Amino acid sequence: MQNQQENILPSWFLFVRTVVDSITSLLNIIGTLLIVGVMVLVNSDVVGRGVFNSPISGVPEIVSMSIVAIVFLQVAQAFRKGRLTRSEAFLNFVGKYNFKFRSFIDLIFSLAAIGLIWKLLAASGPLFLKAWTRNTFEGTVGDFIAPIWPVKLIILIGCTALLAQLILYAIKAIIELISKQEFSDDTV
Repeated sequence: MQNQQENILPSWFLFVRTVVDSITSLLNIIGTLLIVGVMVLVNSDVVGRGVFNSPISGVPEIVSMSIVAIVFLQVAQAFRKGRLTRSEAFLNFVGKYNFKFRSFIDLIFSLAAIGLIWKLLAASGPLFLKAWTRNTFEGTVGDFIAPIWPVKLIILIGCTALLAQLILYAIKAIIELISKQEFSDDTV
């Protein structure tokens, strides 16, 4: 039934979704590589402390900044794949009996999420500019310092990617609402 749903979606929408999905997947891959890098760094720090009595400087700062970066690099993909927390039981039940109402609920959800992410994006922009212009650093001078603007930039990129996915989700819900076809499929 997913193919039936795809048939009602216009070609321009499918093209835009393919481009956005590709960017989202790339961000997810970067986030995964960052996880691997943090794992290697933490393990190297543990070995350095235990075996050589020589820890790596700045590991706590790097890990704390990396966690934020990883979340924002991967949140759009988590939404795209339906892995963000929400109650599917009710939505699947509604979708089984009234596909249009399910699409309406999806539209309301996506509009609320768009508003929330837009506010987060608007609030994060000035924080990035402040970190960039003031050259703000994390860490202790003389031991380890790292600029925080890259993480602030990743927050902006992640919010933008999630916003794009939410907008596509809303457009898909609108198309399903105005479509003359009915589906009993519970896929999103």
